[in-house]
Amino acid sequence: MNLKGKNVLVTGIASNRSISYAIAKILHENDANVIVSYQNDRLKDRVMKLLDELNINTNAYECDLSSDEGISTLKNNISTDHGNLDGIIHSAAFAPRDHLTGKYLDNVTRDGFVTAHDVSSYSFTALAKAFKDNLNEAASLVTLSYIGSNKVVQNYNVMGIAKASLESSVLYLADSLGDRRIRVNAVSAGPIKTLAAAGINGFNKILDVYQERSPIKDNISTEDVAKVVYFLLSDYSCAVTGQTIYVDNGFNIIGY
Repeated sequence: MNLKGKNVLVTGIASNRSISYAIAKILHENDANVIVSYQNDRLKDRVMKLLDELNINTNAYECDLSSDEGISTLKNNISTDHGNLDGIIHSAAFAPRDHLTGKYLDNVTRDGFVTAHDVSSYSFTALAKAFKDNLNEAASLVTLSYIGSNKVVQNYNVMGIAKASLESSVLYLADSLGDRRIRVNAVSAGPIKTLAAAGINGFNKILDVYQERSPIKDNISTEDVAKVVYFLLSDYSCAVTGQTIYVDNGFNIIGY
């Protein structure tokens, strides 16, 4: 199950509370070659500091995942410096903050809808398309989702619809890439106090509900998610593709 020497691109590290930070940590601890991208120059110093915390000496590349040109440049740079990839971790999501409060119709706009889908959903497809010929056989692509894709979560709104699009993309990407044994999966994580979650109105109430109603009666950690992502990157999941796997202490199985 060791990923020694495997090239894995990790996107979306923003703080030491990021799920992608925990993923980079477990990959590094198991001798994978972690490659990191960050959104813009404003985040560069922060990301490099986080990599220092993890004792990861790696290349970090600027890439705005909403830009096809930026993704193409990322692909060319990684190909030159590292060769092909064995894994991609997609951890990118965004919607305008005013879209994440109230009822869905209260604040949704055409521009906000397009932005949420572009960054939160299409960027995963864009990465897969750009790197398609630079993925080793049996590579693994993993994206991060949330239960708001198929259940109403108050204030999640347009992000839920974007996550539904993302999970549907997983199915079609798995079919598109499967002839080379390349796997594509999503992990639907329970709520975690990340920087992104802080933008959702009433987020702390969601944590309380999960702790009260999930079968295991607890919230999850970034490490819980990272362990499942690691499994999906490993050969142990060689026959798993096109799936959305819940890491939420079983909350998703509970009715009211």
